[in-house]
Amino acid sequence: MSKVRVAGFSVSLDGFGAGVEQSLNDPLGKRGPEIFQWFFHTKTFRSMQGAEGGTAGDVDDVFAQRAMENFGAFILGRNMFGPIRGPWQDGSWKGWWGDNPPYHTPTFVLTHYAREPLVMEGGTTFYFVTGGFEKALVIAKKAAGSKDVRIGGGVATVRQYLSAGLIDSLHIASAPVLLGRGESLLDGLDLHALGFSVTERKTSDYATHLVLEKA
Repeated sequence: MSKVRVAGFSVSLDGFGAGVEQSLNDPLGKRGPEIFQWFFHTKTFRSMQGAEGGTAGDVDDVFAQRAMENFGAFILGRNMFGPIRGPWQDGSWKGWWGDNPPYHTPTFVLTHYAREPLVMEGGTTFYFVTGGFEKALVIAKKAAGSKDVRIGGGVATVRQYLSAGLIDSLHIASAPVLLGRGESLLDGLDLHALGFSVTERKTSDYATHLVLEKA
């Protein structure tokens, strides 16, 4: 049975999933890349960038690979797609990832402003959904078929789906970093009340990987 999943979501020890002052030059916010060090060194990440090398088969690489498996659709918040605010000025912005984004499936972007679908290389097509996060999930599930839907971020989007009880599985990579401020993932959320429990825990030099699933 297909699931709605969050996978490979990095947070600092003090609970922040992104730094402050996200911008074109700092898409993860100030100091945000520090919480993704578990991911950047893996063979999975290097392959996604079209590069060779990286560590293979260790804890981080296993979770990185799992974070990209069995997905038939992705959902992204608009901030995850890019730094542009308000109405789309033109069609020049096509995401952070170049001509061949890493999704390779239909990818639904939450926005208040309509835009025509954007067909990219490698099987990714961005669809811009103006009807709200619940509508986006209905469409994404249909597009995914028997595969899972991944809520790709950012923090506000994941919180929205968690609060609504729409996520089945949550993989958090808790990095040994204190950001001090930024976007908090779990502040005000009661995961136990939402039905989650920890089903898996593995630790590397870079992160503690926690998988939480609904009973």
